[in-house]
Amino acid sequence: MDNTIKHSLFVLLFALLGLGFWLSADFKTIVAGIAVFVFGMLSLQKGFKFFTGGVLERLLRNATDNMVKRLLFGIVTTTLMQSSSLLSVLVISFISAGLLDLTAGIGIIFGANIGTTTGAWLVAGFGLKVNISGYAMPLLVFGVLLHFAKRKSYQGVGHILLGLGFLFLGIQYMKDGLDAFKGNIDLSQFAMTGLSGLLTYVLLGIAVTVVIQASGATMVLIIAALASHQISYENALALAVGSNLGTTITAVLGAFGANIKGKRLAGAHVLFNLFTGVLAIVFLRQFIWLVDWLCDYAGIAPDDYTLKLAMFHSVFNVVGVVVMLPLSGLLARLLETFMREKTASVELPRFLTKSALQYPDTAVESVHQETRHLYENVTHVILRALGLHRRDVYSGQDLTEVIGQYPEIKDYDIDDAYERNIKGLYSAIIEFVSQARFTWEMKQSGRLYWLREANLKLVEAVKAVKHLQKNLLKHHRSYNRYQAEEYDRIRFQIAFVIRELRKIKDTEQVNELPLLTLDALKGRIKEQRQAAIEIIENLIRERKISAEAGTSLLNDSSYVYEIQSNLIRMAETVFINHAADSVKAEKELALTDHEMLAVIRPTQAVDHE
Repeated sequence: MDNTIKHSLFVLLFALLGLGFWLSADFKTIVAGIAVFVFGMLSLQKGFKFFTGGVLERLLRNATDNMVKRLLFGIVTTTLMQSSSLLSVLVISFISAGLLDLTAGIGIIFGANIGTTTGAWLVAGFGLKVNISGYAMPLLVFGVLLHFAKRKSYQGVGHILLGLGFLFLGIQYMKDGLDAFKGNIDLSQFAMTGLSGLLTYVLLGIAVTVVIQASGATMVLIIAALASHQISYENALALAVGSNLGTTITAVLGAFGANIKGKRLAGAHVLFNLFTGVLAIVFLRQFIWLVDWLCDYAGIAPDDYTLKLAMFHSVFNVVGVVVMLPLSGLLARLLETFMREKTASVELPRFLTKSALQYPDTAVESVHQETRHLYENVTHVILRALGLHRRDVYSGQDLTEVIGQYPEIKDYDIDDAYERNIKGLYSAIIEFVSQARFTWEMKQSGRLYWLREANLKLVEAVKAVKHLQKNLLKHHRSYNRYQAEEYDRIRFQIAFVIRELRKIKDTEQVNELPLLTLDALKGRIKEQRQAAIEIIENLIRERKISAEAGTSLLNDSSYVYEIQSNLIRMAETVFINHAADSVKAEKELALTDHEMLAVIRPTQAVDHE
């Protein structure tokens, strides 16, 4: 049904454009100007995307320390890119991936709303007073030359120059078209006053922005029409308010491929624009007075309505930010309360979204967060198969006492748990990584490779638990106390590793040498394995257990070591921040497997003596 409606609207739009082209050559010039301007914006966005392989993302992460930085980042970035849409999509991607929280995203979006107003100043103060197309030509020439360069950074600059050139051309086309259009049709005769005129032109501004999908192009069209005296000053103000409200549709569309966190940011964007729009409509007279006073103070002529429109566009956005900024925390909490994540019978990915695929850093972080999510599910399944609960294993209680509290192990359906809690997540992660089409020269591709391997280790750990479960259920309450003690020891060893990894996970951002802790844990499980083999052999030799039972214990001891090793190898990738300088130093201190064996064997020799 939705596709039918969209198709019908496209057909209607094409029919109206065709009719307009047939009726007026000047209309063609205006529409061509809009098309060239929008194409310039798209080229500008594409150019900046060449620099999203780490630079823009690092800047974005560093812009979350405080609200002032968030606002400035939103203002400066949108001013440079002349597109709040690209920044909105980028921020939604970062929030969906867990790189930003909702309050930080709201602050950046507030700044972006102020940044969008700079385009109106550029057009009103420069574009309409100078033959701007003369500046477009060299930009286009150099842009095309750089576009064919081999280095991606040069290609990015080329796209940016092309974008600026097409923006300037589009402005000139719109200006010339409206000037010529006035000679045939005077749109100023359709000017409306009062509340009905205000609401009519607000709705018209919304409609135009929704069709064009670029509030910047709408504002250029409004300013050009105002400069050509095709619309009145008050109607232009109403159109500007409508263009601001129309951008909320872009935010909603950008959130379709996001998770619930991204949708909350889109909701914040919509609520902010609705608030500022209503504020501008209700207090329009007061805003007009404030604009007149500011323009008089700035030396802007009373009849320079294009600059006054640019001033109005900035003022009501700034006032909206000033009013809403103290409420950003409350707004975030309300959105989190009313926009809840849906629960499902089968575990679904929380961080893998289409929006995250657009940028390397968000793609990597999404996989990283989803792997942590999978790890929590895997440890739950492993411990349940051992007859234990995470709350007890993660507590400060002695693990031996925890094992003693659960002498009975219930038959836990690992196959069903795998289907419900693991298989879907693992498949989604593998599919997501395969869709992340980044070149292998980029460091993000290497990280994705190691994260994929970490997920494989988690799945292999679950499969090893399944093999272990059969004998564990059969023999853990054996009449032979030696055999029962060995299976309790197996439960202890696996639970011990999971508890230690939880400590590393909780302190991974603190400088407590987690890699060296992992080294110690590796040494511990190797010692446990050697000790288990010797104990089992002694029990067989002393005829305390049968050779058949001993063989089963040896096999199960191998499964235990496999589970422990897979979990630790996963932790090396997922729980250690490899980018930190402290971790680089730890890597130099960390022991290889050969070095570890060299340390363990002499220690064991001393113990035997």
